[in-house]
Amino acid sequence: MNLNLIAIAMILAMLIPMYEAWRDEDVWQKLLAFASIATKASILILVVSVLRDDWMIGVVGVIILSVGNAALMLLAHVLKRLSDVSN
Repeated sequence: MNLNLIAIAMILAMLIPMYEAWRDEDVWQKLLAFASIATKASILILVVSVLRDDWMIGVVGVIILSVGNAALMLLAHVLKRLSDVSN
């Protein structure tokens, strides 16, 4: 199987949450879509690091995967709490 085809398919899969973030007005749904984009981007970085046999790129992908989504989901939770308190 062609590895370039896999990378192109992964990039196309990233377009789905981008469309959802663009279309939806709810902040919670936008943050979830951006978390999905971050996860897919970090998996793509890990695939590229394996293909290039470069562990430094892989470390960056792991850091994005573990820390990036946690901070984004914490922000989403704080925003949800703020909207619950104001209602």
